[in-house]
Parts: sequence; structure tokens; C-alpha cells
Amino acid sequence: MASTTCEARPVPFILFGAGGVGSALLEAIMGARTLHAERYGLRFSALAVCDSSAEVSASVGLTDEELTALIAHKAAGGKLSAQAGALARTEEQTASAFLEAVVEKYAATHPDAIVVDCTATDATVPALLRGASTLRAVSANKKPFAGSMDTFRRLALAPSSPSRVRYEATVGAGLPVIAALSRVVSADDRVSLIAGSFSGTLGYVMSGLQAGEPFSAVVSKAKELGYTEPDPRDDLGGVDVARKALILARTLGMSIEMDEVSVEPLYPPAMADLSVPDFMAGLPSLDADFAAKVAAAAAEGKVLRYAASVQPPSADGAAGSLKVGLLAVAADSPLGTLSGSDNLVEVYTSWYASTPLVLRGAGAGTGTTAAGVLSDMVELANTRA
Repeated sequence: MASTTCEARPVPFILFGAGGVGSALLEAIMGARTLHAERYGLRFSALAVCDSSAEVSASVGLTDEELTALIAHKAAGGKLSAQAGALARTEEQTASAFLEAVVEKYAATHPDAIVVDCTATDATVPALLRGASTLRAVSANKKPFAGSMDTFRRLALAPSSPSRVRYEATVGAGLPVIAALSRVVSADDRVSLIAGSFSGTLGYVMSGLQAGEPFSAVVSKAKELGYTEPDPRDDLGGVDVARKALILARTLGMSIEMDEVSVEPLYPPAMADLSVPDFMAGLPSLDADFAAKVAAAAAEGKVLRYAASVQPPSADGAAGSLKVGLLAVAADSPLGTLSGSDNLVEVYTSWYASTPLVLRGAGAGTGTTAAGVLSDMVELANTRA
């Protein structure tokens, strides 16, 4: 191979989010320097690493030594604003205005820059829209893509979007779900159904129920192992799954807002406002009901999965739908054989009618998510706008 690191084309980027995924991405970029230079003839250069409070930057790109120090600082619990050379957000600026200003600062001098969103906030929307319109943008952040339909349309459905925007890691971390679905759409292969399990936490819970564990016990164990959020209702409520399913539905071309999605939480409304300790103490009251549902499904040769079901409008004009909740599926189906914390998506189309297109694998974790983001960055770096 003729290319060397020093001959590689610099690809500037601006990173939002220096937490788990952001730090894992920086480590992955530095670890792939030789591969990127020799195989693709490029070298990613970090113009700025930001969060909602501060920016650490260099007009010629932060060195690997500076990035390594930043990662260590964050790993030790330090704030980005306390990092050497950081430029803090002013009291007058909102987080959105601050992040957008960072992008504006580099837009004129680095028109080929990639805005990379590894946060979990909708404060990045204006900056991402700026990147999508004149620069380039990659996101692992679901919220901008599951926000208003107008924002999604401007980010992902504009004629220029294929050459400027990637959002693979918003659904299934590193699994190429968006890429596979985009290929189906571009081939005009009509999709009749998407069914998927998009939560490793809820996959773990469903596997425990199938193994005969009480609902309260398996949720408590998942919380102890750190699989759930500090408040397990953030997982059991299904909102995260709904966001991912909404992104897939919109990628298909469905114009749908979040409040149109049918979401079935795994707890009754009466438990929604309890404190976390009271919620956990009340879980055994749900055990009998879940055991009955598991038994009813088993009697039909089925198993329970917490899944999303996306049905686009049919060719004959029937309305589409997007539902998230418990499904009883055949035990020998792709979803039925799913176990543990893996994610899985089935796509039924005109060509994949009797045998669906299936993607399965680890759908969470900082490393897999960072890998999905980095793959998107490489793809954009090699795409001519």
C-alpha cells in the first residue's frame, strides 16, 4: 500500500459529547490511524471537543497526546470546562447557541468538517442542522432524529442528505440497521413490516421471564447489574425503543410524530409517580400477571418479547401504524430465538417476504456505538458532496 500516515488527507471534525461514547470514539480514531491512512488515505483531525459547558479546541486539530489527556481527565471525573485550554460557555449563551457557535466558528475555514454528535440532548439540533446543510453530520444521538418530523426531514430526507448526514448509531449502536433499510428503500423494495427488539435491557428481562424468573426478580437483578437506568422505568417505559422505531419508520418515509406512537409500558400508570424505592418494592404485585402472560404464550408455542412493530401504509391505502409493547411471537422465529441483551430487527419486503432480512447482534455499549459512529465518519469522508 502506497499511502502513509503523513500523506493522509486530513478530515476535520467537531465532537459533541466527551463522555462514554465520545471518549470511546476518540480512542477508536487514534487506534485506527494506520488503517485509515493505508486503506482510505485519510486522517481524522479533531478541531474541537465540546459539551454543553465548554470547548477544547485547536485550529490545526488537537494532537493525539492532547486527546489522550482529555480522555483521562474525563475518565477521572473531571469536567471539560476544567481541562487545560478549555473555552467555557458564557452565562448569556444557551447550550444550543454555544454549540451552534462552535460550528459557525469553523464552517468558513473548514467547509469539509464533520459535526459528530455523541450526546443525549436535543440542544445539538441547531448545530446538527447547520452541519447537515453546508458541512457534514454524524449522530449517535436519537433525540434530534426522534424530535419533530420537520427536523428529521431537514436532517435526513433532504436531497443532499445522502452525501452529508449519517445516523446509523441512533438505532442498534453498530448494527447496520439504517444502512440495510436505506438500501431497501433506494431499490423501491416495498416494506410491509419491520419488527424489532431494540433494548438490551428489556431483552434481558424477557429472557429472564422465559426462563421462569418472576418479573420483580429479573428487574431487580438487571438494576443491580447496571443494565437499567437508575430509575428502571426509563427502560421499562419503552420510550427509548419508541424513539428507535420512530427513526426507522421515518427512514422508510412515514411522516409520523412521537405522540402518534402507541407505547405500552411494562408497569401500570399508578406506579408512574412513585419514588424509585417504592416502585421497586411494588414490583412483586406484577409477578402473577406476567407469569400468566408467559404461560399463555407458551401454550401457543410462543414467547414474549418487548418489541416494536412498524407497518407502513399499504399499497391499497390502508393506514400504517407504529406500536411498541409486549408481543407473543413464535418460539422458532428470529425474534423468538433472541436471548440475552442482543438487539434484532426483521424487515419484511416484496423480495424478503417469506424469509425476512434479519440483523442481530450487540445493540448497545460505548464501544459498539463508537464503532458505528466511526464507520459513518469514514463513509462520509469518502463521499463526494
